[in-house]
Amino acid sequence: MAAYDLEEQEQISELKTLWKMHGNRVTGLLLAAALAVAGWQGWNFYQRQQGAAASRLYAALEQAVMERNARKVREVAGELIEKHPRTTYAAMAALTSARLQFDAGDLKTARAQLQWAAEKGGDRDLRDLARLRLAHVLVDDQAADEALKLLAEAPAPAFAPRFDELRGDILLGQGKREEARSAYQSALARQEALDKTASLPAGADVQYRNLLQLKTDALGER
Repeated sequence: MAAYDLEEQEQISELKTLWKMHGNRVTGLLLAAALAVAGWQGWNFYQRQQGAAASRLYAALEQAVMERNARKVREVAGELIEKHPRTTYAAMAALTSARLQFDAGDLKTARAQLQWAAEKGGDRDLRDLARLRLAHVLVDDQAADEALKLLAEAPAPAFAPRFDELRGDILLGQGKREEARSAYQSALARQEALDKTASLPAGADVQYRNLLQLKTDALGER
């Protein structure tokens, strides 16, 4: 028993020595780990709260859209963009509101909201969709060259045919028939490639491909 007591005393003595040497460091590491866990949990809670609040606002926006209340839609979209800019709801609200403002003839607001979504939207697909819609608005606002610059940056593959088609429409409107034909041909090729990649059934998107083919054929052969 005495031998065991002696061994225990030696172990305790070693632990005390180690604690004196490294105790502060161990305490600091434990405290840092605890703070990191608390911070992570707090951030997750904050994100959930932000998402819930943004969801409620977006529901209000959808109700205003059903009522065709352009002013209310604009206000709610603005609140979402201001208070919850990092959420997907903000980008969707900007796109939805821009469409309603455009229909109401408010091109200035439509442009501003689409510009924000194109630059700040957290999701790439939403940013590309915003760029495409903004380019359409710019064309209607007699800013074709600005629209072409906006379309110059390559989008995600799913949007590439629409980007090329609009580019062709703009170029044709400017009297640049050869460039317009090339844009339409590119749009058609990209759409066909998309259909093959997605393994779509025969006839899928056939109307859109026919439209692109008609636009190409209308410009004749080179």
